[in-house]
Amino acid sequence: MNFNLTLIGQTVAFIIFVWFTMAFIWPLLLRIMAEREKRIADGLAAGEKGQQRFEQAEQRYRELVEEGKQQAAEIIAQAQKRGDEIVDEAKKTAKVEGRRILEAARGEINQERETAKEDLRRQVAVLALTGAEQILMREVDRKAHTELLDKISAGL
Repeated sequence: MNFNLTLIGQTVAFIIFVWFTMAFIWPLLLRIMAEREKRIADGLAAGEKGQQRFEQAEQRYRELVEEGKQQAAEIIAQAQKRGDEIVDEAKKTAKVEGRRILEAARGEINQERETAKEDLRRQVAVLALTGAEQILMREVDRKAHTELLDKISAGL
């Protein structure tokens, strides 16, 4: 084999290979790389957009949490205020009820006292009448009168 002919054959084969690659394979590779580059750029843009949305959502979350805390604080304050009002109303009602019960008890005590006085007056009147009857029925005797009065006073 001739060295020159081999070299020329290899050169021709290489030129044909380069031409075939440039004509058919290279445009295909460039199109695939362009598509991949576009996909990567779209992915990065979507990632940045997702990051922005995440930051916006996180900011909205913080706002909602703060708003929720404020609403919870307001509800707690309203509940505390309502609880205080209920306690005050209960105190007022209890005072009124206590006064009413006290007045009723005083009235009942006064009524029972008056009833007791009346009972005592009746008993004293009965005893006085009984004593007077017994005195009048007996003869007038000082010793007997004294004994009778002692008996009556012991009965009182």
